[in-house]
Amino acid sequence: MRTFVHRDQITKVVFGSGTRARIPEEVDALGCRRVLVLSTPDGADRAAELRELLGVAAAGVFTGAAPHTPVEVTGQAVAYARSVAADAVLSVGGGSTVGLGKAVTARTRLPHLALPTTYAGSEMTPILGETEGHRKTTRRLAAVRPRTVVYDVELTHTLSAAVSAVSGINAMAHAVEALYAQDADPVAFLLAGESLDALARALPLVSRRPDDPEARADALYGAWLAGTCLGMVGMALHHKVCHVLGGTFGLPHAETHAAVLPHVVAHNAPVTGEAMARVARALPGNDPATALFDFAGRLGAPRALRDLGMPESGIDRAAGLVVQDGYWNPRPVERGAVTALLTRAWAGEAP
Repeated sequence: MRTFVHRDQITKVVFGSGTRARIPEEVDALGCRRVLVLSTPDGADRAAELRELLGVAAAGVFTGAAPHTPVEVTGQAVAYARSVAADAVLSVGGGSTVGLGKAVTARTRLPHLALPTTYAGSEMTPILGETEGHRKTTRRLAAVRPRTVVYDVELTHTLSAAVSAVSGINAMAHAVEALYAQDADPVAFLLAGESLDALARALPLVSRRPDDPEARADALYGAWLAGTCLGMVGMALHHKVCHVLGGTFGLPHAETHAAVLPHVVAHNAPVTGEAMARVARALPGNDPATALFDFAGRLGAPRALRDLGMPESGIDRAAGLVVQDGYWNPRPVERGAVTALLTRAWAGEAP
């Protein structure tokens, strides 16, 4: 007999094409009148479009969101939100912008609406990751989960094939770890499997035809499911490794996930048979770890941490940080094993 605890979702999801036109309606449904739009510097044009769409309900635009959610940037955004008397925040972009929206909400309790433009999935979670002094820490806070998420497939059409590939593999990492999470439940397992199926069939099509609307819709659907899994259950070794590498060395988030995932799967495979069988259904091959490695290669995603700027001398330091206050993992995490998998990932070797 199975024993489990299932956490339900509290986020309203609007999914479709052209759905960003509903943003004013969703803002009004929350009873908000002064919305601060958040973006990265590169997303300034999209933020300006949303400000125009909101009209008098737009309190201002803050375009300073940065990778790994630096606390100093959050401080600037909070100060600006207070200066314009914002009563809500709208994050427009990928994980960096959504992370900033969560960090602002954690400090102000302002309701957060998200309009994702990548496959990061963080918009569906209560997880807040922040960086201070080259150290990244994560917390689960129910209050930071966005109240409303609007998925507009049209906004993903402009993602390059390269960005789509790594962002999609980032989403796959959420689904893979949900399959063997400590607090996994039947709903999370089903959603994770469906997510992997959708992403496995959509990403190669997106790579070849980035403007294919059906492939884009399928990829965003898979990313939504992966993000939902990430919000329902805890993550394990893979996410701990990526948080350490990102916070310590400033490595790009999605690319790091793409390079690390096959190696952590290889480590956990001996004790996660049911999960590995489900991965194999989505990505057939000799074994799930190799299938993920080959899949990333076919998409042109980076498979070597050294290509992302990680120094070889940082392997030992990273291994020490991974085992320090480590996440739960289905297989024991020893420093030697972490050093070995990081060495392979750094060199871009097969798992």
